[in-house]
Amino acid sequence: MILAKTEASGGARLLPEVLAFTSSLSLDRALLREDLLGSLAHLTMLSRRAIVPRAAAEQIKRGLLQLWSEMEQGALALPEEEDVHMAVEAELTRRLGEPAGLLHTARSRNDQVALDLRLHVREQAAEILAGLAALLELLADRADAERDTVLPSYTHRQRAQPISLAYLFAAYGAMFARDAEAVAFVLSQTDALPLGVGAIAGTSLPTDREIARELLGFSRLTLNGLDTVGDRDFALDYLYVAARFFLHASRLATDMVDFTSAEFGYARLDGEIALGSSMMPQKRNPDVFELIRGKTGSAIGNLVGLLATVKGLPSGYNRDLQEDRRAILETGPLARGALSILQLALPRVIFDRDRCRAAVEGDMMQATDLADALVRKGIPFRAAYQLVGTLVRRCQERGIPLGAATVELAREVDPRFDAAVLEAANPLASVGRKVSAGSTGPSSVQAQIAELHRCAEVAREQ
Repeated sequence: MILAKTEASGGARLLPEVLAFTSSLSLDRALLREDLLGSLAHLTMLSRRAIVPRAAAEQIKRGLLQLWSEMEQGALALPEEEDVHMAVEAELTRRLGEPAGLLHTARSRNDQVALDLRLHVREQAAEILAGLAALLELLADRADAERDTVLPSYTHRQRAQPISLAYLFAAYGAMFARDAEAVAFVLSQTDALPLGVGAIAGTSLPTDREIARELLGFSRLTLNGLDTVGDRDFALDYLYVAARFFLHASRLATDMVDFTSAEFGYARLDGEIALGSSMMPQKRNPDVFELIRGKTGSAIGNLVGLLATVKGLPSGYNRDLQEDRRAILETGPLARGALSILQLALPRVIFDRDRCRAAVEGDMMQATDLADALVRKGIPFRAAYQLVGTLVRRCQERGIPLGAATVELAREVDPRFDAAVLEAANPLASVGRKVSAGSTGPSSVQAQIAELHRCAEVAREQ
């Protein structure tokens, strides 16, 4: 059985199985808007350079604008073709006849799809950057409100040192600030117009790529056509940044899952974001955070998939690159969805200050502060470390927290322990004693919050 199709891509009749296997239309219908924008810009260039007669160009322009209008209304039905580019051309030809064929002058699907993907990535990256800016503001504001909440920090998932909750939210902010910088890099890498290089080697017609560059808002032209049609570096950058954002979001999500569990008990989920169990009526599940972790696998898979596709390709365009569609088109909604749910969910995670403080007071996390106090008395740090380690074991043997150690007990370990040194064992004062840049100390946290606000402002201005 055979299926009729247009002549434009190499034959009017093609086995339906071949068309089904080679078609990307089901995916790249999502690029229809970009395809029409690119076609309008290309048509304007052809008209201005007198490559296409002005009257014919006006007729084609009206046809493209009609397609745009129907697209906006959800009323545009495209014919079954290999891809959205050929579907638009086929529909335009059905409506206009032979003049529609002028539109593809000095253009190939190779540079056409490269343009559509860059336009798509540029728009999606800009929206992700705006979402990151909003998330950074949220984290900075939440940090500002939680300066007085003290809780344990963790290394190796073991309690480490007391920190403020503000410091923890600032840590999340630092990760997402790097993501914002990386998205800005993606925008800069995407900001080169590929249209006009043709299939691979350019054209002998008197085109002017600068016209389309200006119309479509790119800052520069791609350098080399042979490279341009096979280049997906900008897409790899985009997918990498999205995957890395999800890695950061997944780490935050894991903390929220842990902290809201009965085992930690540091926080609870507001009923607006907590989901129940179909069998256990007492459950309040952190599904939104678990799903962020789950969707991280999809983001990573998109990156790995495109890396595998482009690995080992020869120069120029190869049809393998059609496999970039799913990864690129899925990534924007995936990242924007996670950003949106984080902005909804994080304000609805309520920390229990008393439970957090009790966890700090009932442990040995201020041991490093105690060692630092001995260092200030002139004792080498490694010796101070060993002395405090011995004192910790004595406290554990007696079943008391380090903050409850008496001078008498401490002097059993070493006579250089005194009341002034043991003041450092006050867990609630531990946070306030930190003075180094980037620490949990109040002045440092204030600087971190200010920096997050600055990063958010920079992201909004990109």
